[in-house]
Amino acid sequence: MTTMTKPQDHYLKSFDRFEKNFSSNGAANASINSATGSNPTWLRSMRQAAITRFVELGFPTLRDEDWRFTNVAAIAGTPFELVENGGVKLTTRDLEKFLFPNLICHLLVFVNGRYAPQLSKIGSLPKGVKISGMASMLSSEPGALEEHLARYADFTNDAFCALNTAFMADGAFVNIPCGTILEEPVHVLYVSTASERPAITHPRNLIVAGDDTHANIVEDYVSLSDDVQFSNAITEVVTGDNSVVSHYLLERESTQTFNVSTLRIQQGGSSSFASHSILLGGALVRNNIHPVLNGEGGDCLINGLFIANGCQHMDNYMKVEHAKAHCGSRQFYNGILDGKSRGVFHGRIIVHKDAQKTDAKQTNRNLLLSEDAQIDTKPQLEIYADDVKCTHGATIGQMDDEALFYLRSRGINETSARALLLSAFAGESLQRVKVDGIRKHLEHLVTQWMAQGKILQELQ
Repeated sequence: MTTMTKPQDHYLKSFDRFEKNFSSNGAANASINSATGSNPTWLRSMRQAAITRFVELGFPTLRDEDWRFTNVAAIAGTPFELVENGGVKLTTRDLEKFLFPNLICHLLVFVNGRYAPQLSKIGSLPKGVKISGMASMLSSEPGALEEHLARYADFTNDAFCALNTAFMADGAFVNIPCGTILEEPVHVLYVSTASERPAITHPRNLIVAGDDTHANIVEDYVSLSDDVQFSNAITEVVTGDNSVVSHYLLERESTQTFNVSTLRIQQGGSSSFASHSILLGGALVRNNIHPVLNGEGGDCLINGLFIANGCQHMDNYMKVEHAKAHCGSRQFYNGILDGKSRGVFHGRIIVHKDAQKTDAKQTNRNLLLSEDAQIDTKPQLEIYADDVKCTHGATIGQMDDEALFYLRSRGINETSARALLLSAFAGESLQRVKVDGIRKHLEHLVTQWMAQGKILQELQ
């Protein structure tokens, strides 16, 4: 018999309360229905299997190979509680500072994990395109989600995925039919507000892009308070043949929050997928990205920038699976670490035996600005095919003294010279963002983050 530890016991009790929000026939009453949707048999069974698996797994420890650089004891030891509803009422003015200026987007806002239609703004959509909250889809068209929802992110070996799957109730749903170009990006904004007790949300996003489609999705996490909170998110993306999809993760929550996100991509033949991650906030952040190139001729870009200061901990775990032949993948991750912060880059490229003619590249570059900052980097290759081209590498360094001397010899003061070098280093990642409006805003956020004293005040 399994001995249940306190964290599992806490979440099992929470799950029992969560399940009681649904009536015995699987449909919620009117008030609950707007918050959590319905509970079809297939979903109820999946949730139950997920909570059972979470109880068996427990939270990962430093003894787990994939977590040996990241201690999640602070998460396991905090009795996080589900937010029963969207919480406080916000206005559009409260959110203005988080929006992309000069860029028209389809905006979906979630407050404390719940869809807020009064704050969202979805423009005119091409025929057949569906953009909505997950809960409303579970209420109105649960059968439309069954084929893809929770079919790719594996909860059998990942405790955080299991926990999310057990409690999944709301998030963004984007469905793009074949042959459709979605001109405007979709901006999915998750807002955490003040809470009396440590709060947990489980955002669940599903993006389905059919054959010959184009789309850009921005997944954005922000805080309106400095309370201790935990975002445990999963995004599943399905790309059809010849599709072109870009996903942007922007994490800028307060430094009292925890954020564990999983991006799972299932790629079709000759599809092109790009992941761009910009991590600026959080006390402990774990960024999991797992594409599976499951059709010949696919291409995948995994690009990221993480900047940490103080005691922040940022862990980036990449697992790229080449399942079919003639596919290419590129990973570029840059980290800037100051204070007593710690970064992790763990990148795995797995080339299966049928994935001949694979071309894969992995690069991790890190800049340490203090003697106490630390980076653990672990690039890996697992190759089971004999006709491939795969490379990987990692670098760890400090500010280039020669470049700094050159700039100062041109009359630039030391602080400004260091700022220019840091901006250039960060710019290596940002320049890979092809949408002008998104790239310029990300550049502004990174520059603003440094100028506010997060990094540069340490250099003065």
